[in-house]
Amino acid sequence: MSAPSASPATRPAPPWPGPGRGRGRAVRPVAGNLPDGTAFFAPIGVVVTDDARIVCHLCGRSLRSVTAHLSAHGWTKEQYCEAFGLERGQPLEGPETRKLRAAALAARLVFEPAVREGSAAGRARARSGELARDAAAAARGRPFPEQRRAKARQARAAVPAGLLAQANRDRAVRRLAQVAARVAADHGYPDLQAFVTARLRAGASLAAISREAGLHKDWLSRHLYLAGPEAAAAARALASRRPDAAWAPAVRGAGFTDVARFLAERHLVQHRTVNAIAAEAGVSHHAVESALRRHGLARIAHAGKRHAARRRASEVAASMGFASVTEYVARRRAAGWTWQAISAESGQPQTWLRRHAAGPSPARPG
Repeated sequence: MSAPSASPATRPAPPWPGPGRGRGRAVRPVAGNLPDGTAFFAPIGVVVTDDARIVCHLCGRSLRSVTAHLSAHGWTKEQYCEAFGLERGQPLEGPETRKLRAAALAARLVFEPAVREGSAAGRARARSGELARDAAAAARGRPFPEQRRAKARQARAAVPAGLLAQANRDRAVRRLAQVAARVAADHGYPDLQAFVTARLRAGASLAAISREAGLHKDWLSRHLYLAGPEAAAAARALASRRPDAAWAPAVRGAGFTDVARFLAERHLVQHRTVNAIAAEAGVSHHAVESALRRHGLARIAHAGKRHAARRRASEVAASMGFASVTEYVARRRAAGWTWQAISAESGQPQTWLRRHAAGPSPARPG
């Protein structure tokens, strides 16, 4: 929580009253220091009061009105509330002082037209909701003060844990229902179940339908059982009858007749990664891994990088006139060449040559 910009060296010292002044002042111990070193005499986020006076955080004095007193410290109320974790609407006056001010304002409302007009304008803004909107805009992005956090903690502590959990679940279900209704309406369907069922019969996967709806690709997989139980059952039944149904649009679009040939071409011949295939087909990477296993194809981790590494090694060996880098390095080392000399001849880092000198590393499980 930030403090006012003035440093302790430039801020005026608290005015301590001399003999006969400051009646009712209570000397309090220092409660802590702000980040700029300013000492404070009351806890952060707490208004210390004895029902008649308020303790000033800056000097520890008990006063009828801290608001009026702040000018002695060179602070404004806004700075004070921000520095000490208080809500901006927190009164900094004792109840008697507030009563006196309220009585004075009531008299001014009767006898001063300007005050009366201003009060009427304020009430009109409050009734129209304009005042609440302006307050929300002003508070947007501003962290909650410690006083508000303490109130929230107290309110949560008073609610049984089971009731709070149920309220959170109910709120999540309502949110899911709202998203489901919006998605169905945007695509011209009466409800989410009709939309998802129609797209499943057209061969789309849940991930592809989620993307089409502008949601996270896993949204339907996670929430369809709550937002559309019948559509979830239909998705499971369709998946059990036609495990490759979700692949049909991508496979046909790529010019293949079956999923096995499509995966073999993309993963084993073109060396595309599982994630790249998933992005092309509009399915999740879990679906790609499952399809590879279903069709008996080995999954190659980091397929693109491994293929590029093998191609680089073949090109270096061929440029030196050898079948492999391992053979090239072995011949040069047998002839007494240093690693530095081999690196200079081949144009490859010594670490790369040392790795290949030991032969190919064992393949990782797919």
